[in-house]
Amino acid sequence: MTARGISHTKELLSRGEISAVEHVQAVLTAIRERDTLGAFVTAAGDEALRAAEQADARIRERGREAWWDMPLLGVTVSVKDLLQTRDLPTTRGSLLPNDRPRADAPAVARLRAAGAVVVGKTTTSEYGWSASTVSRVAPPTRNPYDPRLTAGGSSGGAAAAVAAGLCEGSLGTDGSGSIRIPAAFCGVVGYKPSYGRVPYFANGAERLAHQGPIARSVADVTLLGQIVSGPHPGDPDSGLGSLDTPRDNRRLRIGWIEYEGTTDGIRRATAQARSVLAAQGHRVEDIEVRCNDLYPALVDLLAASEAAGTSAEDEQWCDPGRLEVVRYGRTLSGAAVMRAEGVRQELRRTLRSVMDRYDLLAMATVPVEPFAAGAIGPAWAADPRDLQWLSWAPASYPFNMTGQPAVSLPAGLTASGLPAGVQLVGPVGADDLVLTVAGRLEADLAPLPQPPAAAPGSAAVSAAVPAAVPAALAERTL
Repeated sequence: MTARGISHTKELLSRGEISAVEHVQAVLTAIRERDTLGAFVTAAGDEALRAAEQADARIRERGREAWWDMPLLGVTVSVKDLLQTRDLPTTRGSLLPNDRPRADAPAVARLRAAGAVVVGKTTTSEYGWSASTVSRVAPPTRNPYDPRLTAGGSSGGAAAAVAAGLCEGSLGTDGSGSIRIPAAFCGVVGYKPSYGRVPYFANGAERLAHQGPIARSVADVTLLGQIVSGPHPGDPDSGLGSLDTPRDNRRLRIGWIEYEGTTDGIRRATAQARSVLAAQGHRVEDIEVRCNDLYPALVDLLAASEAAGTSAEDEQWCDPGRLEVVRYGRTLSGAAVMRAEGVRQELRRTLRSVMDRYDLLAMATVPVEPFAAGAIGPAWAADPRDLQWLSWAPASYPFNMTGQPAVSLPAGLTASGLPAGVQLVGPVGADDLVLTVAGRLEADLAPLPQPPAAAPGSAAVSAAVPAAVPAALAERTL
């Protein structure tokens, strides 16, 4: 069997229709033999099966009570290859020597403590630099609805893995949209918590990075978010506390933003979500939010961070596109970086004023449809020398700059049969409200059809997509 939703798997396990070992073994086999999308760079081994055996023993002993204090018992999850895992290498999408940490990242440790079985590391762009999952470690991650196209990024492997049924949930990171963009492109749900909700030991100098879950439903990302959230002594910014849900869903005032350049296909697909919100009794109003020089400020903040974390000796290993960003970052003065920080603070003030008038914001998650696999953006933004590598995703990076919680969920399909996502954004700390409204919106939207790649062994997908890991790297990464 392939992985479905968390509650579905738990129900099968509790009724004894499958064992955790059978489930994990089937998932690992699917990853190794049927990952035609390049979602995984590393598959787990014996430790995953040992965790499954322990889950079975606990279920035999306690029955349904086994899940009371371990709500993910026997559930399969994957971890983006930027995050440390004690039993699996962390390549960070880079040809630099693999990192074998002695301990899990805090969020990974919390998933394991809740009973989850980590089945592998999902593909990322090098150090998560681009919103397309392209690196020198593995082939580009492809879209489960059309393998000629990108899955988005940089958590593209995570979103593709969930959409293709290769795990129930995945842990991703989001520095400028890296959870929400691939969730929208792959037809799944991605949740970027408020900054500081989930502890994150980021290596970069900028403070835009978040961790959060990707899964097939709002209920699943909510459960995963509850488990990984809360303070940690190693991250002084993780002060928001644990995630509490649900929250009262009173009639809300929602500001709808339509970004310039939104394609007709995305506009039509997300219009249904807007209609549902209005039918649920919310007041939905068109609004416009302006902040001068926002994208150049983002570029300066990200480039300065990339330059700070990359030595001259590392350049020979760098992804060529990322190297362009690094080199630009080295040209920036301290004054230039502080001016960019000033723009970020101005955006925070602007959005705080907007959120005084509106309970939530809503918009298309990404205004364009997925582009070619292997590219870092649509044709007009695909040359890294132009530093436009994130300019095509204007609905995602502002909320990293402000630290606001955001959820992307499937709104429907475009005329070309590709998923479109709708994004809900709330005030900092109001994750519970965002998730509650997202769950009720999801309930009244038509579910997407399963992508072709979710059918194991699909001949069409297998013929169109190369093997997930190059032979030259197989020993190193697997």
